[in-house]
Parts: sequence; structure tokens; C-alpha cells
Amino acid sequence: MTTLTSLPQERQLVTAIPGPKSLEALKRRTEATSGGLGMAIPVVIERASDAILLDIDGNQIIDLGSGIGVTNVGNAASRVVDRVIDQVQAFTHTCFTVAPYMGYIEVCEKLNSLMPGSFKKKSLLVNSGAEAVENAIKIARHYTKRQAIVVFEHSYHGRTNLTMALTAKNMPYKEGFGPFAPEIYRVPMPYAYRWIGDKATITQDALDMVTHKIEKEIGAHNVAAILIEPIQGEGGFIVPPKGFLPGLSKFAQDNGIVFIADEVQTGFARTGHMFAVEEESVVPDMVVTAKGIAGGLPLAAVTGRAEIMDSSHASGLGGTYGGNPIACAAALGVFETMEAEKLVERARHIGDLLGASLKALQAKYPVIGEVRGRGAMQAIELIKPGTMDPNTEAMNAVVKYCQSKGVLILTAGTYSNVIRFLPPIVITDELLQDALSVLDEAFASL
Repeated sequence: MTTLTSLPQERQLVTAIPGPKSLEALKRRTEATSGGLGMAIPVVIERASDAILLDIDGNQIIDLGSGIGVTNVGNAASRVVDRVIDQVQAFTHTCFTVAPYMGYIEVCEKLNSLMPGSFKKKSLLVNSGAEAVENAIKIARHYTKRQAIVVFEHSYHGRTNLTMALTAKNMPYKEGFGPFAPEIYRVPMPYAYRWIGDKATITQDALDMVTHKIEKEIGAHNVAAILIEPIQGEGGFIVPPKGFLPGLSKFAQDNGIVFIADEVQTGFARTGHMFAVEEESVVPDMVVTAKGIAGGLPLAAVTGRAEIMDSSHASGLGGTYGGNPIACAAALGVFETMEAEKLVERARHIGDLLGASLKALQAKYPVIGEVRGRGAMQAIELIKPGTMDPNTEAMNAVVKYCQSKGVLILTAGTYSNVIRFLPPIVITDELLQDALSVLDEAFASL
């Protein structure tokens, strides 16, 4: 099947950012869409392929955000496009719980084979990461007959009512939207860069703090699940110290608690493993996935131990659009692309290149307090030099400069001072280096 011609993988500016056509279109956006919607870059996109976004003014922008970690295999990846076209021509919807179809089954089979662990697994498909998290909590509570859920400082799990309760940061995610779901308990996250205690003993100290709070303030026997991002996303790409996730997993296992890994942002080769928990050979009871699973189409999943996933009564799970056949076709194209193009290995290579470049910038510019992350998921935390004070002003200035030069980067962090890098894993070395040269210019301009 013939797909659209790919865009040249090079940055090109023909107007200012934003250009006149984008400015006019953004006026219509203001009139037509909710004021509650944010916007990372003030352009309107016409086409995209791999790591290049083409706006309606003809500017080619380097994408270092992947739609927040979604287009891991590149935008409009050929295998994804071809499978989607075939599926659209076959049928667009039946609802899997009304009249099943093979795409849903095949995606679940693949997810079951990819999830760590030698035990039997089963999967459930839904529409979004937040919906997947909600279903994971539902299933864990039903299986354990317990209610309490343990989450972490700096966490992000979604924008629905339950997932807002699970999410740590108030503004902009929770402010004014309560009351929130009960029986959610937040415990400390070992954020190494800002850890007050002895960093040499951070892992054991953090585990002691977390387990003490669970045992004394909640009661381990009341906890249905511990939910954690293996690398925290919106919190600022916070990487737990080595040993923390394995220790947490063992505590959960010893106390009959379902250990859930939220791999929505870290999954599907992003960190140099198919799932980030594989870095320390952690085997969760359940894995929640979304974002990179379907190359841009709305799909998410809960994959877990078969006995847990089967514990709900018939028709207790489901939804009209969950596992839509077109999204399933896209996911199968994503799996093919990851294997054919060896994107797990590619993400490690990007990690080496990106990490070395960012550390070189850190040595050059004292405003960069820390470089952290793994694979094609890395970040820099900006501070006021000589202090640990968050430097939001510098972050905003760097982002604005990069945008003006045709490089899209995203922000994050509890303290609104982190720039995160989530390039498509198929990005070329040359294009990534070009983007990093613009980033260097941005810091030089501060």
C-alpha cells in the first residue's frame, strides 16, 4: 500500500514562529475551544512525519515532545498508517464486548508476551491512560477486597476524578476540581536531587519511611495496591534510586498488595527497555500502558496476572470504545515497527547521545542543576545559580527561544522548572544534534 510521502527530516523556517496563518487560526481556536485547554507551542500543524512537524505556514519544526511521549515510532509511521487504512476499509466499530474482533485479541496477546514475569497474564483495552489507571484500581480493589491505594509525592496519573486524587500536583491539575475520591494515601518519593537526608542511604531511608507510613498510618492489610511510575513523568522525570522499586515490590508481595507500574509515559521502548521496570528486573502484578502503544491513536491497556485480571465479575469491565479496532490496528503496526527497527536499542543510543550533550550543557551553564532520565526520556532541572531555588523564568525563556528557532520542547516538574526531552525514538542523530545546538544557543542567550 502507498502511504504519504515523508517530510524531509530537517528544520526549516520560512516565517516567524508563529507565522501569519497560524496566528489567524489561533484566533479561531480562542473563539471555538475551551479556555481551560493549554498550548505548548503557538502553531497549527498541517502534517507530520517521524520527528518533523509541518505547520500551516510551511515551517518544519523539530519535535522533541512526541505529543507527550506518544509517537515513539515516529509520526505517521508507515506500518501504522497502512494497518489503519486497511482497518478503516474493513470496519470501524462493533464494540468488543458486543461482537469481538481479532485486532483486540492480538494486541492483548502481544501485551501479555511483553509484560515481565513468567506467570500467565491477561489484558484489558481502554481509551486513555487515566481510564487504564482507574480500571487497574478497580481490579486491584475487587481482587484484594481492600480499599486503600498508596501513591507517591510528585506523581501524575491523570485528570479524571479518581486519577486527580492519585496525582500529586495541585496546579494546574487539581485546583478547584474537588472533592476527590477517598482512600488515597500519599507517601514520600525519593527525589535524589532534592533529598534532605543522606543521599548515600537514600534507598533504605526512603523504603523505611514509606513502609512505616503504610504500616502505622494505613495498615498494610488495608492496602489494595501500590501505584508508582517507574520514572515519574509530569513530576519532572524523577528517577527512583537503585533498589527502591525492587524493595517496594517485595514489600507489596510480602503483604498481599497489588504492585502496579504506571508505564503510561515510560513504556514501549522509551527508556531503552520495553518497560522501565525491566532496568532492575522488577516484575509488577499489573502494568498500565497508553501513550506510545498506538502511534497517536487513542488506546490504553491494563495487563496483569491472570488471576487478578479474571477476578472481576463478567461485564464488570468494558466500555463502548475500549480497544477500538482502528486503534488496535495502529498498535499492531507499532509493535511491528519497534521490532523491525530495533527501537529498544535505538532508545539506548539516543540516551547516550542526549545524556552526554545535556551534561556538557550542564558543565557550561550553572543554571542547569541536574540532568536525569534514561534512554529517550531525559530532563534538565533549572535553578538559580548557587542555590537550589527553582528557576521557572529561565525555563520559560529557553522554551520560548527554542520555539522561535523551530524546536519544540516540553516542560514538567512539581516546581515548574524542568525541561523534558521525549523525541521520537526514530529521530536521526543529525536532527537531534541540530535541536541540541539550538538548545545551547537558548542557554547562551539567557
